[in-house]
Amino acid sequence: MPDDQPSRAALSMAASRPLRPLSGTVRIPGDKSVSHRALMLGALAVGRTEIDGLLEGEDVLATAAALRALGAAVERVGERRWRVDGVGIGGLAEPADLIDLGNSGTAARLLLGILATHDLTAFVTGDASLRERPMRRVIDPLSRFGARFVTREGGRLPLAVTGARDPVPQTYRLPVPSAQVKSAVLLAGLNTPGETSVIEPEVTRDHTERMLGHFGATVRVEPHPDGGRLITVVGQPELAAAPISVPGDPSSAAFPLVAALLVPGSEVMLTGVGVNPSRTGLLDSLAEMGADIARVNERIDGGEPVADLRVRAGRLKGADIPAARAPTMIDEYPVLAMVAACAEGRTVMRGLAELRVKESDRLSGIAQGLAACGATVAVEGDDLIVTGSGSPPAGGATIATRLDHRIAMAFLVLGLATAAPVAIDDARTIATSFPDFVPLMASLGAHFAEAR
Repeated sequence: MPDDQPSRAALSMAASRPLRPLSGTVRIPGDKSVSHRALMLGALAVGRTEIDGLLEGEDVLATAAALRALGAAVERVGERRWRVDGVGIGGLAEPADLIDLGNSGTAARLLLGILATHDLTAFVTGDASLRERPMRRVIDPLSRFGARFVTREGGRLPLAVTGARDPVPQTYRLPVPSAQVKSAVLLAGLNTPGETSVIEPEVTRDHTERMLGHFGATVRVEPHPDGGRLITVVGQPELAAAPISVPGDPSSAAFPLVAALLVPGSEVMLTGVGVNPSRTGLLDSLAEMGADIARVNERIDGGEPVADLRVRAGRLKGADIPAARAPTMIDEYPVLAMVAACAEGRTVMRGLAELRVKESDRLSGIAQGLAACGATVAVEGDDLIVTGSGSPPAGGATIATRLDHRIAMAFLVLGLATAAPVAIDDARTIATSFPDFVPLMASLGAHFAEAR
């Protein structure tokens, strides 16, 4: 990973206004959340799972390597095409070496859920950024199954996990909305006798529930008497290998989508984008801001709703984005903040505490970067407030990305609209989620160059 490989010098990059509007049709890389889960459930199934459209970013490749270390056969057979020969529920082997998950919090938390109910010991680490991210939120519920963890102070990586020999089924209420914690508990429940349930007070992305059903697990999703949802998985099923077609990642689609909104005269088509209702908070928010985005050719692919998105530039206005929407767009706030800086009026993005514990403290990173570009921005508690004039801010700043791929891409997108270029101090981390970001954006007419 970037910070652990000093031989890889930082790659500064700058974005400037293109000479012409952005235009064209592009296919968005595979959904990162779905890609992680496809590999993991393929490894726990019996038989061969064929995956088409897998995201081949560093985060997902780290998951593939981890599953190989645990005894599954995971092989790339073509561009974005992968094959997984699973070992069945309970069939994972104790790894011979340390498992390094790079920068991926999703991989770490979901894999710990799987390991928690396998009778083996594994040592798990990641890069400097991942080693600072909190794992206590999954360690606490997974310990209830009988798993044992030895961690650094604060429940941080590196850690050792010894899975429960005789796991005990659980009913766990999420203290905060988190698809990763929910998924970790449900995955632990797969190798646990009886029924394991998660009470979800607020709806979060439901890729795990959908994919468990796709592989043949019995999953029930029903309203909870106190509000929210009760998700239950019946333990120790025999998962059957099933083909997976990975939809385009809406979090990745957000960057060319917003670029098209901000560069005057632009019109682009983004094909095959996942529009799972638990992931469409950004589209809902942009609609409230007056964005011209049309869903075309809506369909179901591999159990996930998919559509093509036609995006046209136009004037945007500020909006009040409620805290309840955060679980459906938590990764999109950095790029939404760029829209807010170019819109007319005040945009309030509420309830962003979770942004403080992502790959970086995204809340402060967004605010400091926008201020450096000349935007009017404030952080009040867990709310981000951006007041725009209806035109882009001046730009002309170099942004500290803090090893955060979404901060990096968001400010490059802003630089396509500002009068002066916007530079980022290090573009290497973009490869964790969107390795083709630069060529894809260039194909639409975006202008990026190595900064001096």
